[in-house]
Amino acid sequence: MKILIAPNAFKGTLTAAEAGAAVARALRKACPGASAEVLPIADGGDGLLDALRPALGGRVMRSRVEGPLGKKVEARWLLAGSAAVIEMAEASGLRLLDPRALRPLKASTRGVGQLIAAAVAHGAREIIVGLGGSASNDGGAGCAEGFGFRLLDRGGAPAGPGAAGLASLAAIEPGPAPAALKRVRVEALADVSNRLCGRLGSARVYGPQKGAGPAEVKFMEGALRNYARVVKKYLGRDIARLKGGAAAGGLGAGLAAFFGAELLDGSAFVLEKTGFGEKLRAADLLITGEGCFDRQTFYGKAPGAAIAAARRLGKPVIVVCGRSLIKGRARLGALGVAGVIEALPSKD
Repeated sequence: MKILIAPNAFKGTLTAAEAGAAVARALRKACPGASAEVLPIADGGDGLLDALRPALGGRVMRSRVEGPLGKKVEARWLLAGSAAVIEMAEASGLRLLDPRALRPLKASTRGVGQLIAAAVAHGAREIIVGLGGSASNDGGAGCAEGFGFRLLDRGGAPAGPGAAGLASLAAIEPGPAPAALKRVRVEALADVSNRLCGRLGSARVYGPQKGAGPAEVKFMEGALRNYARVVKKYLGRDIARLKGGAAAGGLGAGLAAFFGAELLDGSAFVLEKTGFGEKLRAADLLITGEGCFDRQTFYGKAPGAAIAAARRLGKPVIVVCGRSLIKGRARLGALGVAGVIEALPSKD
């Protein structure tokens, strides 16, 4: 029997590679005659570098950039020939902050812009930015500033970091940034399709995940709407309703506006680049997984895309997870899942 082990990262506990290795060790004991291959997958969030490096090659670079609240962090990124892969969470991720000290109105994506600048300085002409795990809801404004754009208030001063600064934003000065982006293609890998503003927008859906209370969420929504108006006026791009624009606290929208980025389905991109489809066709069984297996798994997440591919090919699937919120054989079967193995005891 050939088994393909293709897990996502178990956020906060195991990388995708570590999770895959653990499953492979268990399989060697339980099914010594089986042939198993580990293929870490990702959707643009945690684990993107580790998932793409085997396929793209290259070397892992390290740059000191500003973290979500300005403190310097060492962020990894991948340089493979003329392509660079940036995992935004390395510079501006929620995982870089103490959960007791979140500042959703001040957190910025400035470090991501600094990583893009470092990649361009190293000769990168294709820049792939993974969106996921952001501590910020600044719409990618900080990223633009980190690369060299100037975002100004009505008095001509810098508008300030984070979502708080967007409320006073009145003008954008491109400076030398557009010239530095000539002949550079930017692709943003999103795991959601939400728009920047509105009922299912960045502030209302993702603000609470970053520590925002009801009043802060309301403020963020107004600030992001002002940001979208200024961007449309000065850059000519309507980002308020851009599909996927809400990804990573609106970084998807910011990358599209300032860098001309194309927003792509992160899961589909990673599965294609890693040769997942070919490996799946050669396998008899797929084992995939993530920390929490729930209905969100099937809305842009890598395990959901893997399960869907296996279902199309008629391959059985087992999900390994920390906890499953999807119960019942009939419900699992309807999703194309033959069984679930939970690491945490069920509360049901």
